[in-house]
Amino acid sequence: MTFKDKIIQSGSGPLQAAGIEILQVNLGYKCNMTCKHCHVQAGPGRDEMMAENNVDALLDALTGTGIGCLDITGGAPELNPHFRRLVRKAREAGLTVIVRSNLTIYYEPGMEGLFDFYRDHGVEIIASLPHYREAVVDRVRGADVFRKSLSALLLLNSLGYGANGSSLRLNLVYNPQGAFLPPSQAALEEEYKKELSARYGISFNSLYTFINMPIGRFKEFLDRSGNYEKYMEKLKNSFNAGTVCGLMCRRLINVGWDGMLYDCDFNQMAGLAVLPDYPRHIGEFDYSLLGERKIAVDDHCFGCTAGQGST
Repeated sequence: MTFKDKIIQSGSGPLQAAGIEILQVNLGYKCNMTCKHCHVQAGPGRDEMMAENNVDALLDALTGTGIGCLDITGGAPELNPHFRRLVRKAREAGLTVIVRSNLTIYYEPGMEGLFDFYRDHGVEIIASLPHYREAVVDRVRGADVFRKSLSALLLLNSLGYGANGSSLRLNLVYNPQGAFLPPSQAALEEEYKKELSARYGISFNSLYTFINMPIGRFKEFLDRSGNYEKYMEKLKNSFNAGTVCGLMCRRLINVGWDGMLYDCDFNQMAGLAVLPDYPRHIGEFDYSLLGERKIAVDDHCFGCTAGQGST
């Protein structure tokens, strides 16, 4: 049974947007890292990067709408030369700005003042940390990544991020290290907070658990290991109709590095743009039309509705 059929059978579909609260933008696929679970397939050799004209169109799209949050991702979004201007302009317009950072970007040339910039502009940070153990993190993300990540987290803590009573939010992301579903988010958050505090004196606000989507590098791993069909079956059998009302695609729209519009970041990686009945480029952005759009789906969407779903 396809995801589209399953949604209809469950009485939850077809999926339709319920407004746009978040504009999520991928500034490019270039990254200083090559993580094994990366659905974007980002890395140092990628040259896709959002150009200035599309950044300008993005800022225009945010003017006079009910969108309250700009969610910036990549690759490593900080590598885009227009990144800081985008953050400044969005904050000046009163938007919440979230940056999805790999933490190690801080140690790249020219990034020495990055975390001070984040603090000065009240940027919320969502950082990937697959585990609180060094061996697990370095196996997934590369040698010496855990050490750099811890150093970055401690520096962010020293700037006020993740501290009790601080408005500077620091959130972490957990991805499973294989073809299985994540455990309870609440229980894992408690475990992370206990272990990171006891071992390293690190504090943070929230932990988000994401299911590994069967696209990008993770799909390549599933294909190589002969586990693709088994994993898809696991996702389908774990379908939870209770997750549908909270799916991010219902209150978010995603902008690719080339300005194309998608219902979510995963659809972008699958090459599944918004349906042709709606504007499909940021230069044609129409809040009223896109805020009520029907959502394009495919079977990778089972990843967002399995178990407790992806946050």
